[in-house]
Amino acid sequence: MQRNSTVQTPVSADALHHLSVIGMLPPIELTVVIPTFNERQNVPILIEKLEHALAGIEWEAIYVDDHSPDGTSDVVREIARTNRRVRSIERIGRRGLASACIEGMMASPAPYIAVMDADLQHDETVLPDMLRKIEAEKLDVVIASRRVAGGSMGEFAKERVKLSDMGTKMSRIVCRCDVSDAMSGFFIVEANFFRALVPHLTASGFKILVDLLASSPTIPRAGEVPYRFRNRELGESKLDVNVQLEYLFLIVDKLIGKWVPTRFVLFTLVGALGFLVHLAVLAPLYLNHRRHFPQAQAIATFVAMTFNFMLNNVVTFRDRKLRGKRLVTGLLKFYAACSLGAVVNVTFADMLIHQNLPWYLAGAAGTGISSVWNYGVNTVLTWRRSRK
Repeated sequence: MQRNSTVQTPVSADALHHLSVIGMLPPIELTVVIPTFNERQNVPILIEKLEHALAGIEWEAIYVDDHSPDGTSDVVREIARTNRRVRSIERIGRRGLASACIEGMMASPAPYIAVMDADLQHDETVLPDMLRKIEAEKLDVVIASRRVAGGSMGEFAKERVKLSDMGTKMSRIVCRCDVSDAMSGFFIVEANFFRALVPHLTASGFKILVDLLASSPTIPRAGEVPYRFRNRELGESKLDVNVQLEYLFLIVDKLIGKWVPTRFVLFTLVGALGFLVHLAVLAPLYLNHRRHFPQAQAIATFVAMTFNFMLNNVVTFRDRKLRGKRLVTGLLKFYAACSLGAVVNVTFADMLIHQNLPWYLAGAAGTGISSVWNYGVNTVLTWRRSRK
């Protein structure tokens, strides 16, 4: 019995162009990716502003929303029903500006992709200038900069300006090109350049531009266009301590992430701080004769372990942060895991001593093994990813 077989052939670029002409669908020149969380008030305002700013340009806006409680995605979908330029991606169980930007950018068919905030603080009127510059000069990325002539930080508070200045200085450690405002969240990137970098991105935190510039294997061809940063009028700012921690995580990852997991480095640094806490508790208890050494050592160990757990919960494992009852059970698991780690430390170091290894090397090796043990066990048991 003969079966009919069909041979699938790839669709050529000319054929796709012919289909777009038949369907009266002009090719998209620019996609504007807009990550959101609780920005429903600003959605219709920004779309209207984009309509005016990008007149004469074939564009689309992709909103990527992290399941906002205020119903931001519902507003976007309602507008998208009658406005073919607007699309919505709603993410469930995932958070983060950088990863949201990447998902939206990967969904774009356009040769050029812009990223901007939804809070109306980025000046959409400079988008045409940015698009012309990246096309005319064949650049990889064009940044809307607050730090070149004609640009401004607006009415930023002095503390925010200082943080931004410090972040810009830190970005120069890892970025592969000299730009004035790597901290900008407003830029246009050439699509092929972006897609080539995706496998190398850290994809965490709030500074996707630094991630892009630091991940390029070659020096990016970058340009800048000045703009004035606006004040937020509606909604609430998302800037908090987590934003700063995420940025630090990104910088560390770009510096040493190829060789050592960044989370392990943070875990080790927290452990080093815990050791100082241990000594700070042990010294007054023992030296002032308030406790015998075993008692003082036990109290200091308990305090240091508690300190390590709390700090790891808000820094190292901030994306899996334990709360409520899980905080208590997590602390007990941490005590158990680190106690076993101490046994591993002593046992391994003692074995090396009997192999005639110098005491300081044996001690360092034991500490290294217990650190890996503590990190591995606590990652799997204490801060395991929640199925929810």
